[in-house]
Amino acid sequence: MGKPTVAIVGRPNVGKSTFFNYIVGQRLSIVEDTPGVTRDRVYAECNWRGKDFTVIDTGGIETDTDDLITKEIANQANIAINMADVIIFITDIKQGVTELDKEIAMILKKSNKPIVLVCNKADNYGKTSDDIYEFYNLGLGDPYPLSATNAIGIGDILDAIYEKIPNNENYEDNSDKIKVAIIGKPNVGKSSLINRILGEERAIVSDIAGTTRDAIDSEFENEFGKYVFIDTAGIRRKSKVNESIEKFSVMRTLLAIERSDVCLMMIDALEGVTDQDAKIAGEAHEAGKGIILVINKWDEVEKDTYTLENFKKDVYNKLAYLTYAPIIFISAKTGQRVGKLYELINSVASQNALRVSTATLNEVLNEAIAIVQPPSDKGKRLRIYYMTQSSTKPPTFVVFVNNKELFHFSYERYLVNQLRKEFGLVGTPIRIIVREKGEKNNE
Repeated sequence: MGKPTVAIVGRPNVGKSTFFNYIVGQRLSIVEDTPGVTRDRVYAECNWRGKDFTVIDTGGIETDTDDLITKEIANQANIAINMADVIIFITDIKQGVTELDKEIAMILKKSNKPIVLVCNKADNYGKTSDDIYEFYNLGLGDPYPLSATNAIGIGDILDAIYEKIPNNENYEDNSDKIKVAIIGKPNVGKSSLINRILGEERAIVSDIAGTTRDAIDSEFENEFGKYVFIDTAGIRRKSKVNESIEKFSVMRTLLAIERSDVCLMMIDALEGVTDQDAKIAGEAHEAGKGIILVINKWDEVEKDTYTLENFKKDVYNKLAYLTYAPIIFISAKTGQRVGKLYELINSVASQNALRVSTATLNEVLNEAIAIVQPPSDKGKRLRIYYMTQSSTKPPTFVVFVNNKELFHFSYERYLVNQLRKEFGLVGTPIRIIVREKGEKNNE
């Protein structure tokens, strides 16, 4: 099992996201100089008093349809309940207990999960102390007053979470296992692949798109190594993500990507690469994960001498930012080439975690500069002093220069290509961060 999960639930506009943003702090999003790396998140890893846990902001519980309100509440709240070890239920002390709060509270009580009841917008404890007593009627224990905006009461709530989440030692350490997320749009064969690997009907397989709504962890070990395969719900197009259950499916897929070391991006061979595929693959790319492009249902494609190579070219044309990702053609249904996945997974995971010494890096850098001189602009030439690796997963390199404005994207792409030529780095994105000499490195 992974880290304990804490889900934040409540109706809209009670301050869930403000509370979430405060407790996760700067871990909310990755901010780098590389375009396209900043990603908004609805989850983050946290630590309080030595306990690690994952916090998920579930968004406001509301009804977007004409269905009965209770049914819609149940759809949203039950998903949050099922995935959480502890639930933070946030209410608005200024509005008091609403009917929607009562509906949510009833569902939470039936879950038998530990619950921390929070009364937000208690900006002045003196004036709101009497108002808090109304919330005892929800039957969820002592309510905790909070001003998320002013960060009043945060520590007390984190202490309550600390007391309720399971001890970390109760969660299995998967550090020796490669975590593999199987991602892709609905009905592409993700669950069929899991079942083929495990040799049992672990996940529900159906022709109905979106049958698998939960991210399911399956441990597996063979002669190639130890793995945790994470089967995910498919991400639908936004126009079809109207029901709450699909919104949570998207969130689960993004969380599965974040937890993984390697993503198997599954593509339907009969359909080719779609816009939806490009969006899902882009999430894995921006998250810096190792990526393998898995073309499923290859047994159903009519082939000639050039079919495979032409298909590869088409994939790389449509996913131009993923030319570093290896492609494998399989059939989850028949098992064709599924056995070749393991060595590929091992290789990509290793490349994603590769670390290169500063001395070796600068030998490659100096050779690259000698071959292609850095660009100049209006008589000013870019000078590159040295390069160092700041982190792995993905391999991230910091380049120190005289003027960042002169470091054009084309030259960055050239250096990335030289790094790949020298070190391989197959299946993993590469990040380049540019710093001016003397500039503080906060990475």
